[in-house]
Amino acid sequence: MKQWNTIPTVPIYGLQVSKMNMDDTVEYLEQSIKKGKPQQIITANPIMIMTALEQPRYMQVMKNAELLVPDGAGLVWAASTCGQPVAERVAGYDLLHRLMDRGQTLHWKVYLLGSTPEVIQATATRLKSLYPHTAIVGYRDGFFGPDQDADIIAEIRRLSPDLLFVARGADTQEPWIGTYKQELGVPIIMGVGGSFDVISGKTKRAPKLFQKLRLEWFYRLLKEPTRYKRMLALPKFALKVLKDKENVVKVQ
Repeated sequence: MKQWNTIPTVPIYGLQVSKMNMDDTVEYLEQSIKKGKPQQIITANPIMIMTALEQPRYMQVMKNAELLVPDGAGLVWAASTCGQPVAERVAGYDLLHRLMDRGQTLHWKVYLLGSTPEVIQATATRLKSLYPHTAIVGYRDGFFGPDQDADIIAEIRRLSPDLLFVARGADTQEPWIGTYKQELGVPIIMGVGGSFDVISGKTKRAPKLFQKLRLEWFYRLLKEPTRYKRMLALPKFALKVLKDKENVVKVQ
């Protein structure tokens, strides 16, 4: 196993995106769990980058995260286009499953937070079936307000998981983790977006062909046309990278 003193990264508009491949990312996170220090893992994509460029507070949340992995194919393309390629796309959905699998031999404990009551329960049931030796010590839906944060944090601290997967709205997920990661005290806290919907069976992941062609975003748009406004950030990001090509990877 490699020992990571520093993570190889590429700066995308001032955000340090990991160059590690999936295997190395899993190894790095395994070491992080052993160290026990809370870390926020962001599965970064172009929509998040564009949000960060428009909202300074969101930019700070992303800068404060301990690890940004290149989830979106657009980030992989941008890094390559600007001459500092990453090893590969590290999709959050796949990373979640890899960590759940690794947890079987290392006896990790996991807490699931977010989505609807029906989806989170179905997700917990499915993950228990797939990874029976990784303990799901607790789960809760994402419908709670600031007045309930303290109780939820206390519950998670009591259960002391090694991994906390959070699936909340795009505008609250990463800021919530960033605000409370030290209080939560969980070694690895990762936002997982719509992963619970797929795991629970509520929605389907893009077919392998779409994944191979880096068109998962297009498949989601076909399935959920109402996402088009959010998806407009993708061509905007691509055009911005081409326009700013010489400055995209400059350290800011």
